[in-house]
Amino acid sequence: MKNLILLFLMVFSVGCAQEKQLINGETAWQKEMNSDFKDATKSPLKDKDRKKFKGLDFYKFDSTYVVKATLKRTPDAKPFKMKTTTERRPDYVQYGVVTFTLKGKAYELSIYQNLGLLEEEGYEDYLFLPFLDDTNGNGSYPGGRYTEARIPEDDTLILDFNTAYNPYCAYNEKYSCPIVPRENYIPTAVEAGVKAFKK
Repeated sequence: MKNLILLFLMVFSVGCAQEKQLINGETAWQKEMNSDFKDATKSPLKDKDRKKFKGLDFYKFDSTYVVKATLKRTPDAKPFKMKTTTERRPDYVQYGVVTFTLKGKAYELSIYQNLGLLEEEGYEDYLFLPFLDDTNGNGSYPGGRYTEARIPEDDTLILDFNTAYNPYCAYNEKYSCPIVPRENYIPTAVEAGVKAFKK
């Protein structure tokens, strides 16, 4: 009996180890992304893609892409209907402009608030930063990527491009995704975050 219990525990622990290996990733954020993509209740993947999903393709984590940005708020900005990949036009407002230096060069991007999310718990201070860069169509998703931030108490926030992710419509056309405004183009290769999805 004792041997049977030991055998069961060994098989159980090996099974758990194999399950854990499926959720790969270099950072906690990458592991969380892969875990969500495997989870049928959270994943944007089509069933056929999720069943064979082994993990997203990421650029290697690079601390160069974690930058301190200065936020200049734009309190007089008027709400507008953000263009998406479908007919849906959600309400956004430009919350401000972020300026930062990346690899010795200065850049400026608009950062937005989704007005429809303001009432949702956990999104009261959420900021949305869609961007284009020179990896689009050459390593990363052609339509650009998104990253996020939280409203800071002062005028400084941290932007981590290692957490740049693809719009859900990169995985499944049923989703309606904001189209990155052309003004949010960074004229350099941002080799950080999620790469293009290979179906």
